[in-house]
Amino acid sequence: MKELVIIQKQDEKQIAYVEDGILKEYYTETEDKKRLEGNIYIGKVVDVLPGMQAAFVDIGEEKKAFLHIRDVLPKKSSITGNKEEDLEKYNIKDYIKPSQMVLVQVKKDSNHSKGARVSTNIQVAGRFVVVLPENDFITISQKIEDEEERNRLITIINKVKKDKKIGIIIRTAAEKKDDNLLQKDLQNAIQKLESLQNEFEKKKEKNEPIILQQTDTILEKILLDLADNGLDNIFVNTKELQEKIEKILITLHEKAVIPIKLEKENLENKYALETQVPKLQNRKIWLKCGGFITIDKTEALTAIDVNSGKFTGKENLEKTVLKVNKEASIEIARQLRLRDIGGIIIIDYIDMQEEKSKEEVVKTLKESLKEDRAKTQIMQFTKLNLLEMTRKHMFSAD
Repeated sequence: MKELVIIQKQDEKQIAYVEDGILKEYYTETEDKKRLEGNIYIGKVVDVLPGMQAAFVDIGEEKKAFLHIRDVLPKKSSITGNKEEDLEKYNIKDYIKPSQMVLVQVKKDSNHSKGARVSTNIQVAGRFVVVLPENDFITISQKIEDEEERNRLITIINKVKKDKKIGIIIRTAAEKKDDNLLQKDLQNAIQKLESLQNEFEKKKEKNEPIILQQTDTILEKILLDLADNGLDNIFVNTKELQEKIEKILITLHEKAVIPIKLEKENLENKYALETQVPKLQNRKIWLKCGGFITIDKTEALTAIDVNSGKFTGKENLEKTVLKVNKEASIEIARQLRLRDIGGIIIIDYIDMQEEKSKEEVVKTLKESLKEDRAKTQIMQFTKLNLLEMTRKHMFSAD
């Protein structure tokens, strides 16, 4: 049973995604907290820094936004983007000039010390696809594993794309969807993109920063994502929320599919959320075997340490360590999703001597991450026996 519990408390919404009574995702949205990520602006370049291969852009917000050469060049690969590109071959001054008006999208929100990070590689998301201008590729969510289905989806999308110079990402939600529904969604996304480009051409002559598109709220985004994920029920605590969600779902043609149930009292106690949610602040998380993990977030990365704790095992050391590390992998995947941790993640597992053990741990982590709707990438163990991975956060501003 997949359910969404949404609680309105004054100016804050608490959004909990629950599967069979167990909390899987949790978000808070404060009405007076301004989120920039996903917004699209006409920005004005105020400074170009060749030594940093970057520029600062005025987007009309409190802090100037940061634009790196990597976020200016068209993506070379539908899988890795520009990560493997030799950036020394390029000069930011050949692409960006002072006082130039640019169409940019916020990739990462601003914080107390830095402005937002922006990109000229605009992404327009539909329900089943994402469209990027000035690219030429079709890629598909790695979570869609069936080869026959992957080929079907690419064939459908190609009928609309034809020779258009656009990049298209097929989202997980597209799996097993009707041909006409997918094509219509892609056509709508292309129209939105073209509309933004036309608006940019008309308004850039004003020579001042302007916001062209405001990102969806967390509530709107999660409903878009989960409406196609077999959601069984939505519970809310106010009539206003119920009506708002009904309007959002009507646009997705899901009104008759997902019941929206109003429970004005004690909704906080549903599925023991009042005890599950506070645990998200804990640094230490105990494992069933007696071991534990610790999670420490810094500005640059998140460090996760695995400890054997009270577990001593009944077999040899390697098997004891392997058991703790595999159980820790399952819990790590769960916590990354629960806390919406994004960016670089370093996992310090208990040292294993055998390569086979390391392979088992990586396999367990990969399998556990399949439930996560966010994009993840796992590297191999480093020479220091640390496992590196990345995760793109869903909604929070890391």
